[in-house]
Amino acid sequence: MPLSRSAKNRFLFLVVVAAVAIYIGVNYFRIARQSTLDETRPADVIIIFGAAEYSGKPSPIYRARLDHGLELYKMGLAPFIITTGGNGDDPTFSEGGVGREYLIAAGVPESKIIAETQGEDTNESAQRVAAIIRANRMTTSLVVSDGYHIYRIKRMMADNGVVAYGSPRPGTKNLPSRQRATLFLREVLSLTLWRLHLT
Repeated sequence: MPLSRSAKNRFLFLVVVAAVAIYIGVNYFRIARQSTLDETRPADVIIIFGAAEYSGKPSPIYRARLDHGLELYKMGLAPFIITTGGNGDDPTFSEGGVGREYLIAAGVPESKIIAETQGEDTNESAQRVAAIIRANRMTTSLVVSDGYHIYRIKRMMADNGVVAYGSPRPGTKNLPSRQRATLFLREVLSLTLWRLHLT
């Protein structure tokens, strides 16, 4: 007996719901798995993705990223560092510029740091950083950010022709489970919006 129109609609609805649930589940798993991986290894450049800055001072999260990137640099894993991030709502300071000044104050030579200061979001920063890397004939990068953020960054860098390895800042693995779940779901949404923007 043929299905009624209402039965067909219910079946189609269930198929769509199942597909969305699978999509969310697969990407949630990938983001969660990447967040715990430390792929630290030698590369052409260390990229420290920006976070908030307050009147020229890095926020605690940004400072933790910068300190981790500084440690990787001191270990000799890459000869150069790129800091990223635009001005946001601050007319005077940019995240990339604040990160650069922080690292110079910590002893990194000016000639070893490039500040990307125009990116207004992760995707724009990734595009600008990739252009810098290609212009300097580099191919590999060691990405520093919070663990939950790295899966999306790696996809963006790959889309721009740059190999990226993740090195999450310390402390991001120890967040409460509910907070981690919220961050992972938010990353699924951000990843989806980025992919839709590409199509």
